[in-house]
Amino acid sequence: MNSTIKCPHCGKDVKISDALNHELKEETERIIKATEEETRKKIQEEFAQKDKERKAELEDEKKKNKELLVAFEKKSKEDGERIREEATKEAAEKSRLEKLEYEKKISDMQKALEEAQRKGKQGSQQLQGEVLELDLEEKLKSHFPMDEFLPIPKGIEGADIWQKVVNKNGKEVGSILWETKRTKNWDKKWLPKLREDTRKINASDSILVTDTLPNEIKSFHNIDKVWVTTYEFALHVARIVRYLLLKIDAVKASASHDEMELRNIFQYITSDAFRHKIEAHDEAVKAMKIDLDSEIRLTQTRWKRREIQLNRLDSSVSELYGELQGIIPTLPDRNIELLPDGTENDN
Repeated sequence: MNSTIKCPHCGKDVKISDALNHELKEETERIIKATEEETRKKIQEEFAQKDKERKAELEDEKKKNKELLVAFEKKSKEDGERIREEATKEAAEKSRLEKLEYEKKISDMQKALEEAQRKGKQGSQQLQGEVLELDLEEKLKSHFPMDEFLPIPKGIEGADIWQKVVNKNGKEVGSILWETKRTKNWDKKWLPKLREDTRKINASDSILVTDTLPNEIKSFHNIDKVWVTTYEFALHVARIVRYLLLKIDAVKASASHDEMELRNIFQYITSDAFRHKIEAHDEAVKAMKIDLDSEIRLTQTRWKRREIQLNRLDSSVSELYGELQGIIPTLPDRNIELLPDGTENDN
């Protein structure tokens, strides 16, 4: 039996077993190759499918993430707006409370300042009143050295000076109760209070000295048995009241005077005609003082002008004499003596 066959490719004799093996090998390789190709294709298809599915999953995931992001952003925006709104409300409330606190502090400070100013003004007015009272008392003591000035008794509030009028024989003829006021407005309620105090100490008369007089009074006047005047006319009124008290005492002591004469004297002293005469006298004194002050200023100006002229003249003479000494060295120095009036005398 022939165990060889001719190879269709090379024409050589080969063993059947080798040919079968070769064919089997080729078939096997073909099958393997086909299997590998099919497997590769299948793997590629599976990979493509999985890739497609993965992409779909990624798209779904991306879509979900986008939705989550949108929801998160929406919630964040809502939360942010809510937080901002709450923060704004909280800041506004805090600002409102701080403003109220600041306004309260300002109000308290303003009240404290007004209270301090009121107390300061009250203290200043009180101090000014005390200064006025002391100055008035000193002037009264200076002008009426024979009179006696007593302290105000207890229970008499408001009155400032109690002046007992004494005549030249040392006899007390009456007393005057003084009260001073340093206010911007006139108050008619002062009068009954001063009259009541006058009655309590049995004073003969009372005088109210105030910065502000009633509109109808210019200098002084007797209103409801109380003399009302300013500090400027206080001494004038004191002289009038003292004159009345001294005259009344003299009338009482003299048999030649009756009550009618006494009443006539009082009516004249308290009349407008007498008051006008006192005002005219005071205005004349003021005018004379103004003229005197003007003359003093004018004289001082004239003296100063003459002094400047004399200094200039002396300076010119000194320069001239110096030039002459430069020409004539033997010329003696100027011998300057002061005259009794203070000017220079050349010898």
